Amino acid sequence: MHLTVSTSANTPGLVVLAVDDEKDGMDLMLERLDANRFVRRVIPAFDATEALRQLAGDDPELNARRNSGRPIVDAVFSDLKMPGLTGMEMAKVLAGFKPSPVLVFITGHGEGNDAVEAFELGAVDFIPKPCDQTRMDRAVQRVISKLRGDGLTGEATGAPAGPEPSDEEVIPVELAGTTKLIPRSAVRWVEAQGDYARLFTAEGSHLVRIPLAQLEERWEKAGFVRIHRSYLVPINLITELQLGGNGYHVVIGEEERKLPVSRRHTRELKDRITRRGGA
Repeated sequence: MHLTVSTSANTPGLVVLAVDDEKDGMDLMLERLDANRFVRRVIPAFDATEALRQLAGDDPELNARRNSGRPIVDAVFSDLKMPGLTGMEMAKVLAGFKPSPVLVFITGHGEGNDAVEAFELGAVDFIPKPCDQTRMDRAVQRVISKLRGDGLTGEATGAPAGPEPSDEEVIPVELAGTTKLIPRSAVRWVEAQGDYARLFTAEGSHLVRIPLAQLEERWEKAGFVRIHRSYLVPINLITELQLGGNGYHVVIGEEERKLPVSRRHTRELKDRITRRGGA
């Protein structure tokens, strides 16, 4: 028997699929999601196979969303480690949905490598167990931010209107066996290192297993711009564009770092800076 938890069913709000094979984990997830004012409906599934079956089923609301070209659900909140089909394997299936729901994973101790892979599949947050309400609310804000960035908000998706949430995407990095979540807003610049990328923050640098080109595509709407085959920077941190004997370079912050600008990226960068200055 499937249960559906609904909050204010006649008002706009997010439709969420919650997936966890453990009763205690599911009960806590439902309690936290139900307490969030932006979540209207939560559909529980007790393993990944059941979750996919729910998405392919005959639920009237989900079918209406599918037929209108919207995501079947706005978001999927899922445990990573489950018997049978894992959360990661389910995420790979969901990534093929067009448009796909936003992914949030509930992670336990020692699942850092999975969190990094989940980020590569598009997950916007990773909530450590046990989840408290503040942490869940922050994850819901990130879901809304992702929906807005994809142009999937408003009455059509049930995402709430109002000011942009302050939270944004986080990037999981491995530090001595511990997974640390780095806010995208903390990244000062990114440097390509083969198939990896190194994120530079005010506190140091972190190597992540994701190509620079993929970060460029994913973070374009957040204001990150490619200035060189090896560098990606947030345009709002560029304080100067200087011409020297070896060509152009940009200054990040208050002379924090100078980075080269390749000729192929110079014109576009100048245009972006000019548009920002005239905004």
